[in-house]
Amino acid sequence: MHAPRKFFLAFSLFLSLSFFGQAQSQKLKYSSKEEDEFINWTPSRLTWNNYKGKPDRHDDAAAITSTALGMEYHVRGSKLNFKITCRFSKTKSWGKHKTDYILQHEQGHFDITEIFARKLAKELLAYKFKRKTFEEDIAGIYNRVMQEKEKFQDEYDDKTDYSRNKNRQAEWLKKIEKELEKLAPYANYTNIRNS
Repeated sequence: MHAPRKFFLAFSLFLSLSFFGQAQSQKLKYSSKEEDEFINWTPSRLTWNNYKGKPDRHDDAAAITSTALGMEYHVRGSKLNFKITCRFSKTKSWGKHKTDYILQHEQGHFDITEIFARKLAKELLAYKFKRKTFEEDIAGIYNRVMQEKEKFQDEYDDKTDYSRNKNRQAEWLKKIEKELEKLAPYANYTNIRNS
């Protein structure tokens, strides 16, 4: 029986906006060190070589996967432009028991973050711009999506018993895959304009 695994999320919210219709030039900028630190989500699977963090010997977790869901946006006139990032942190993620089976469970956590990156893109594309409330509206959308993601992540660990229930684990991996397929039209969220 595996020790219970915990899952930690690192949430990042990057906002860039203009109140008077002037686009700001602020961008998400990552140093080469940050580029070495993060992996953007792709259909490629994680490997244990991606887990560079040092395991906490006092932690009962078999592995820890740390992901970040970031967003930046700016406004020009009544046009909302946004960029979303879904990333895996190499140095904050670690594994003690490096089996293929545990890696599949951990990949499920990264894939769930991708599901909610796509849901965030879907919500932002559907948003009807309101000059007076857009800041509050966008923060509300982000916070709601984050709460749904946290709940989904917790349910994944709970229902699979941190992967110990092999039948449920297989069911959840299929469920995650179906969600990714369903949201495929929103997968290109790196630079989108909501007209």
